[in-house]
Amino acid sequence: MAYRSFVAMGDSFTEGLNDAYPDGSFRGWADLVAARLAVDSGPDFGYANLAIRGKVMHEIVDEQLEPTLAMHPDLVSIAAGGNDALRVRVDPHALVRQLDSVVRRLRESGAEVILFRFADVTVHLPAILGRRAAVLNDGASMLAERHGAHLVDLFGDDAFHHPHMWAPDRLHLSPAGHRRTAGHVLNALGVGVHEDWMLVPPTPEPTPWLLARGADLRWAREHLAPWVSRHLRGHSSGESITAKRPELAPFSATK
Repeated sequence: MAYRSFVAMGDSFTEGLNDAYPDGSFRGWADLVAARLAVDSGPDFGYANLAIRGKVMHEIVDEQLEPTLAMHPDLVSIAAGGNDALRVRVDPHALVRQLDSVVRRLRESGAEVILFRFADVTVHLPAILGRRAAVLNDGASMLAERHGAHLVDLFGDDAFHHPHMWAPDRLHLSPAGHRRTAGHVLNALGVGVHEDWMLVPPTPEPTPWLLARGADLRWAREHLAPWVSRHLRGHSSGESITAKRPELAPFSATK
């Protein structure tokens, strides 16, 4: 079908971090999806992106759900819970219950909904984060079946084990990762996708042990330590950020 409007809810994953336009603003998978949907719908297609980096589940629900419902979109994506999973204390089952309520309200409004099983980024992180992510992913599968939502299974795509799918911080997608995610979303919607978005470069040769440990130390110094420091001080990366597209508006892929 041709969608007339698309609203993207969430955090940095949906905001598009690390996939920059020439002007330095962020594009990401949701902009790529919107650009493709606009081709079928024409100039009347509207796109809003409410996602803001650092947001946890209750902030996404409290700040983004009502504005989304007020726009009466045909299609809504919601990806949430990743930032919650990184916190010291969190109940992932409670996050799934919150998401259940959101999806129910969106579906009752008449919108189609896109949910995600997140790709695995826990290889460099404590094992408990993997267990939390598993609860969120299993919950997304359950909710998609319960509410008739589209499910995008990034966890089941081995291509996301490739290091080129990830930014240097190892938590956010690279431009290639955003394109592959956009391809999965469009395939889930039954819309044609650029074949090159799904291409994966050859797997690099294994890094020698000493060089790999050096890279791990640089990552911890440049990315992990600032994140830990910020959260210990009770700050979020999204404190001074506003949504890049707070209202439905015509969308062009060029900038």
